[in-house]
Amino acid sequence: MTGTRDRGQAFPIYIVVVTGLLFAALAFVVIGMGGAKRSDAQGAADAAALAAAQEARDNVFVGLDLPGLAQGDWERILRGDRLDTEGACGKGLAFAAMNDAQATCEEDLPEFRVSVVTNGTVGDSVIPGTEGVHANARATAVIEPRCTLTSMPPPSPSPSASSSPSPSASPGTGMPASIGIRCKGGVVLTLDPERPGSLTKLARKLFSVRLAD
Repeated sequence: MTGTRDRGQAFPIYIVVVTGLLFAALAFVVIGMGGAKRSDAQGAADAAALAAAQEARDNVFVGLDLPGLAQGDWERILRGDRLDTEGACGKGLAFAAMNDAQATCEEDLPEFRVSVVTNGTVGDSVIPGTEGVHANARATAVIEPRCTLTSMPPPSPSPSASSSPSPSASPGTGMPASIGIRCKGGVVLTLDPERPGSLTKLARKLFSVRLAD
């Protein structure tokens, strides 16, 4: 009889312990769901910030007359002083939306700062209030110049000084046919402003984009 009473007394304790363990297990699941949602938010913020910075970088030559640029103009371009932010934040917001998040974007060249809030929540769980909890995250992307101007031959002589144009200059512009640019890693570019090729590819050689630490 004593053994039966002991088992009867232990059963409620067993139920309490099992219930507690189940609640703890469900709580850990909720914590994992929250972590996953925060990871989603950070991924959306990173993608949005990078997209905004890359858009500004890729469009650095839009609207510029390359053959007409003087040495000072090229130096300002290579320093990042001629970056155009038009449409950059819009690109970032679009990337956030693609990642199921809403974002705000702030431009402060050479940086783009993005804050996002996920559209989805952690969802219903054993922890009250999680059904209304959204994840937040922030990210900053930086545009960094990679190159400097190394050589720019002098403009061709004026017609009064010479009857024939310099072979290193573009006729009628007073500008050389090509300029030299040195980039990080020892890469040297020789650019013909009259035939620059893809301006987007050129911009990507001149500037890198990274997430700030």
